Amino acid sequence: MTELKTFNKKQLENFVSSGDFSSFDFLPISAHRAKSQIRNLKALDDQTLLVLAFYDGKLAGYVGCFPDNYLIDGEIFHYAWLSTLFVSEEFRGKRIAKALLNKMFEEYDGNIIATEFTKEAEALYNMLGVFEYVYPKAGKRYYFRSDAAGIIPEKKPRTKALGPLFQVADAVVNSLISVKNSTVKKPQFRFETLDHIDAESSELLSKFQSKRSADEINVFIKNPWVLEGKKKDDHYLFSSYAEVFKYIWVKIYDDKNTLITGSLLQLRDGNLKIPYLFSETSGLDRFIEFLSYFIVTNKVKTLTSYQKELNKKLDESKKFPKIYERNFERRYMFHKLLIQHLPEGFDPRYQDGDGDCMMT
Repeated sequence: MTELKTFNKKQLENFVSSGDFSSFDFLPISAHRAKSQIRNLKALDDQTLLVLAFYDGKLAGYVGCFPDNYLIDGEIFHYAWLSTLFVSEEFRGKRIAKALLNKMFEEYDGNIIATEFTKEAEALYNMLGVFEYVYPKAGKRYYFRSDAAGIIPEKKPRTKALGPLFQVADAVVNSLISVKNSTVKKPQFRFETLDHIDAESSELLSKFQSKRSADEINVFIKNPWVLEGKKKDDHYLFSSYAEVFKYIWVKIYDDKNTLITGSLLQLRDGNLKIPYLFSETSGLDRFIEFLSYFIVTNKVKTLTSYQKELNKKLDESKKFPKIYERNFERRYMFHKLLIQHLPEGFDPRYQDGDGDCMMT
């Protein structure tokens, strides 16, 4: 028999601080992700953040969510993003996942969104018949360095024995790329990099439409879901540690020392994202010049961006140090009840970091 248990902010805090969350065969949440969830400025005290499923008294699976809201006609509309879903193999075939999801739908009156889902999760969502694909975002992944030693064995496990050969090939190719990129110099205009969004930047953000305020973004910068370190928690099946994981807030000025661009970068093990970018089109050229310098200096391997105007400028740039690019699409699945609850023609205007995308 399946029993479901829900946790709001206070209950989750007590659950983690007591150590009970670590007493199972697998972890339903990491301590630092729980801390971040609890501090989410858009999470209400009574909203459910985590649901556990027990089968015959044993933990069988869990689903997490990430509360968010829209401001529609001056009123706050609450919803949540599906964030984690896991069912132990021991309990597969017992409809645990369906029970967990239905409980979360019930908790939020169907106001649920999913994105960045695995193929397995997507198949389950489609099987339930309650989601629709809406608001897709076209994006690009740009490549800057050779990483055959990391990519090929992962896709073709039989080639693992060729790892040393791939490493030599990477070293040769990347040395040639470094020579090519030696022309990329530090920008001569004024720019700053910080570990948080400061007051001056917050004023810039207020001039743009955004689903998140500077205060919200700062909370997540200070309370990341992924910690730096080689430690790997085998009992937690979602992102928890990385050798390199950092946020960088970038400020770019014009010739009159006026702040014209603010952007949050996320660097994880050589892979770069741009969760947030606040800039007029006229400021993008300087941002691209800084971005090229940052990529070369930090030996970035890839950049994944759904920033439409920026990507257009990057494709036109002759100085951007890409060696290859691929088209990507971010798909959003909205619960049908959520679509009914939103005004006709509603546009969420999501940036790359909205939802839980900036967290991992």
